[in-house]
Amino acid sequence: MQKNYLNVFKGMKQLSSACIIFLFFGCAATRHATPPEALNNVTVCGMKDIRALSGLPSDSFKKDFIKLFEQEEKSGIYFFDFKNKRTYSLLAISGGAASGAYGAGLLNGWSHSRQRPEFKIVTGISTGAIIAPLAFLGSKYDPMLKDFYTKYSTKDIVKIRSPRLAIPFKDSIATTKPLEKIIEKYFDKELLKEIAAEYNKGRRLYIGTTNLDAQRLVIWDMGKIAAAGDENALKLFRKIILASASVPIAFEPVYLKVEANGKTYDEMHVDGGVVKQVFFLYDVLTGLDKAVKEKGLDTFNLQYKIYIIRNGYADAIWQEVPDKLSSIAGRTIDTMINAQSIGDLYQLYVFTKNGKGDFNLAYIPATHKPKAKELFDVVEMQALFDLGFKEASNGYPWKKTPPGLE
Repeated sequence: MQKNYLNVFKGMKQLSSACIIFLFFGCAATRHATPPEALNNVTVCGMKDIRALSGLPSDSFKKDFIKLFEQEEKSGIYFFDFKNKRTYSLLAISGGAASGAYGAGLLNGWSHSRQRPEFKIVTGISTGAIIAPLAFLGSKYDPMLKDFYTKYSTKDIVKIRSPRLAIPFKDSIATTKPLEKIIEKYFDKELLKEIAAEYNKGRRLYIGTTNLDAQRLVIWDMGKIAAAGDENALKLFRKIILASASVPIAFEPVYLKVEANGKTYDEMHVDGGVVKQVFFLYDVLTGLDKAVKEKGLDTFNLQYKIYIIRNGYADAIWQEVPDKLSSIAGRTIDTMINAQSIGDLYQLYVFTKNGKGDFNLAYIPATHKPKAKELFDVVEMQALFDLGFKEASNGYPWKKTPPGLE
């Protein structure tokens, strides 16, 4: 998200004082949010056990990881090799809005270098939720990634509401209907079939959204959803990606109808980056080692490399802030998100050091000075794409620690 938030808040200058009062204190529509005791036991579009709440151990996700081993055995594709200490690759893609162009370029350049591995597990959040399914399916989708992050400008992705007539009675400054149509174009039935096929081989794809009622990151098993294979699965798949990329206040929330204990509720989901800028599953898989050993597998030989693409900066970037509300607000959020992202990177670093992991980090270098003139500026996005491609095409120099521990 980074600098792009500044453009969102520039748009807020158009709001009158009356609109701001209505926006924050106006009447709210009646809702029926899922109660906390039911959050881990809901049915969504007829599917159960397709998600977990970050910070809470998940029995269904642990069982699914056991199933993962069984799927590997049937497919003959052994990413986890307990006899030969084979190392497997994980990929975590962060948020960053238009800066996702950097990650798209890096993945394209990585393919060009012929050093890009096939990832056992891919996670994505916010703009990373759009990148992750395409990265999961491999380099054949690199052209689509480039297309997505170099072709569309702000007007193609969001539509600003009328500040005087609409905003006081709505839940966001802009509507993401244009983005919804783009997601429908790219994420079709054929792509869903391919993700389902990889899921059945023992690979996993996860997307994160924020349940705003619960103040928790929700981790969705996108491969399992894809494996359902029906129209409801396709609609839910698209909704989750849209929700993960929907910055609250700026963009409208995505509401999901769920069922629990014979009752129907509506959940409000927004950008996963509200809780985390990048994530993995260490907190929901508590006790996995024990569960694996009970299956007679020796976890001593499990080794992995985790690659993290941070679609943003990891360094403090100096910038003189104009003495006006929109600039101060934008810069404040920019700074908070940057600080949050550093904390998330340190969590992943500790996770790898406590296990047998190899930590690898990429992020936009501080030498790149952003020149975006709007929220999604195709000129700036092309520059970021080219930067990522150039850095990775000859072998990316992955950082082995988070910033501050060099």
